[in-house]
Amino acid sequence: MNIWLVAALWVGLALVAALGSIWTGISVALIEIAVGVLAGNLLHIAPNDWINFLAGFGSILLTFLAGAEIDPDVLRANLKESLVIGTVACLSPAVGAFSVAYWLLHWPFHGAAICGLALSTTSVAVVYAVMIESGLNETEFGKVILSACFVNDLGTVIILGLLFANYNRWLAAFVVLTGIIMWSIPTVAGWYFRKVGNRVSEPEIKFILLILFILGGLAGIAGSEAVLPAYLIGLVLARQFLHNRVLMHRMRAIAFSVLTPFYFLRAGSLVAVKSLVTPMALTIVVGLLAVKMATKFIAVMPATQAFKFGRRKGLYTTLLMSTGLTFGTISALYGFSHRYIDRQQYSWLVTVVILSAIVPTIIAERFFRPVEESPKRV
Repeated sequence: MNIWLVAALWVGLALVAALGSIWTGISVALIEIAVGVLAGNLLHIAPNDWINFLAGFGSILLTFLAGAEIDPDVLRANLKESLVIGTVACLSPAVGAFSVAYWLLHWPFHGAAICGLALSTTSVAVVYAVMIESGLNETEFGKVILSACFVNDLGTVIILGLLFANYNRWLAAFVVLTGIIMWSIPTVAGWYFRKVGNRVSEPEIKFILLILFILGGLAGIAGSEAVLPAYLIGLVLARQFLHNRVLMHRMRAIAFSVLTPFYFLRAGSLVAVKSLVTPMALTIVVGLLAVKMATKFIAVMPATQAFKFGRRKGLYTTLLMSTGLTFGTISALYGFSHRYIDRQQYSWLVTVVILSAIVPTIIAERFFRPVEESPKRV
């Protein structure tokens, strides 16, 4: 098929998703996945090499931007709460979902590990949108939740990188180079941005992309995942982006207008609807969603009480930490792309991830949103 018509089809689907998001008020990522599901099953669209590249590029840039959104000062100010809540919110569902997939569903070890990682995540995008809408992002309580989401997803990305890496000299080179760049890039980037900033040729963005591609390439050779260094580099450059919102907006525009639609549309197109309509499939999807939410509650709710959040805030925090979307989809797609899970298992996991972005959010907002919030520390 003509390459330009293929591009027109995919961009047209992205436009439909964008308009659908505006009309419904639902996250555009969710709508893009849903449109991808429909297109993959009704139109039978199939990603080709350049679409796969754009989708991979989109996942890397999206991950970088997620890391760059974290305010280091906020994370430092709420370090204890963020580390404890974020860590238990990652590990509990990872272990729980892995155990169910491995012992009850009899998935292979690496497939069960992908299941655990896909359901261990928290959706920073969903939580951030809720915080903005409610105004809680300006409070210490909201900042604790956002920081805990970051720790949760960082744990998922690190475990994904460690679990599936090839432990050889390439991995050693990747770890050493990533460490050196993380240590030096805040200073280097600060100097570089001052020297070349505000040019039509966008040398700042090209510099960042060069770093991400180099580290992503080494991560691929080492058997790790390119989103890991992207997340870490985003975090160490967060302070630069907090003081240069114009640059952040330009990178967001590139990501959300051109790249991430290909990622989410592709992720949705790989879902096989026919594998979801059997009683067994529905049981597995509902069961895995229940496992994710139950293990989050078992781990997160006691932690919130230990920090004296109170019952209402504790339930609200736990429900928001039970959401998932971007990194859950990334983990599932990684497993499918590397043949650790098949298309049927991938379809189940992505469906659970989508439901986890919707169900806990609705419950939290409808029943447990804090009535009023003091600006004082929780």
